[in-house]
Amino acid sequence: MAIRHLLALARRSHSRPQSSLLRSFSSPAVATTTSPPPPSPPPPTAMIYDRLAESVKHKLKQLENPDPRFLQHNSPHPTLTDHTSILASPLTRVTTLPNGLRVATESNFSAKTATVGVWIDAGSRFETDQTNGTAHFLEHMIFKGTEKRTARELEEEIENMGGHLNAYTSREQTTYYAKVMDNDVPKALDILADILQNSKFDENRINRERDVILREMEEVEGQTEEVIFDHLHATAFQYTPLGRTILGPAQNIKTITKYNLQKYISTHYTAPRMPDCLDDLAYAIMYEMSKLCYRVSEADVTRACNQLKSSLLLHIDGTSPVAEDIGRQLLTYGRRIPFAELFARIDAVDASTVKRVANRFIFDQDVAIAAMGPIQGLPDYNWFRRRTYWLRY
Repeated sequence: MAIRHLLALARRSHSRPQSSLLRSFSSPAVATTTSPPPPSPPPPTAMIYDRLAESVKHKLKQLENPDPRFLQHNSPHPTLTDHTSILASPLTRVTTLPNGLRVATESNFSAKTATVGVWIDAGSRFETDQTNGTAHFLEHMIFKGTEKRTARELEEEIENMGGHLNAYTSREQTTYYAKVMDNDVPKALDILADILQNSKFDENRINRERDVILREMEEVEGQTEEVIFDHLHATAFQYTPLGRTILGPAQNIKTITKYNLQKYISTHYTAPRMPDCLDDLAYAIMYEMSKLCYRVSEADVTRACNQLKSSLLLHIDGTSPVAEDIGRQLLTYGRRIPFAELFARIDAVDASTVKRVANRFIFDQDVAIAAMGPIQGLPDYNWFRRRTYWLRY
């Protein structure tokens, strides 16, 4: 019987089965091998992610376990990219000390380095006209010695650990952080606490750093990107602290004293050239902005979602960017948004969402314009204002 089945199978492989008699000699087992397999159900993880995206779209509070794979649309067919390693990142734990200081920690046992820092919800927007520039001046002075350590001792202590100590000031925040080996975290915390609470602000150091900042201001004035954004802030936020520069005016830098620095800490440190094409460039910019209110395709939204997710992933390479992300999100949202939730929120955006938001914030709204250089061909304000809307017929 077995030989008969094998002969029948061999004959079927060399000739087309065209009679019911031939099929009748085939055993049920052979017949099942030639029938197409039943379609397999979709993987449960994909269904979980679909439900997650829908829950975000309908603003549900509870999120399901996300699928580690997210659609990455490439021409001509979408492909699935595995982001398991990103979505499996450790949870950020946030605790609040009795004095109100929030401490956010994230452990990565495969990393041999650690970044510790202090993110302060205070920047140049919290200054007055008379003290504008103090926050940035303080950033320069914070590493110039404390009651326990001189400036040289600070440098040597960080260098002996093979670490890196840095700071920056923005309009919204001020940050001081250190990147060290994982076993040197207690030392780094002690240094950060020391410079933030016990800085001496020696008068000689202040005068020396005053000249450094004035030279820095001259260098910044030669950087057109920095200058144009300062002008843009001054135009968009006229007569408000956000309209001032981070460095401050030179007159303030020349007059800032030790008292100003200490007062700021006690108050806030608590818990390409184408002038001939300007007209065409301005038209293109306003056209693309206004088009968001009327014409947005799903392909455009998909492309933007992929670019945004790629940008987010590229900016978390290393402990310092992760610490930076944690600090900013805590100050902005009060918590660290997991990548699973963040990606689901991004994927929940569609063309109608973009048009609805654009109609609220772009359509027929006032605009802020800043330009520098040979701008004779730049249209006037009314020209820009008129192009914030299209006539609807």
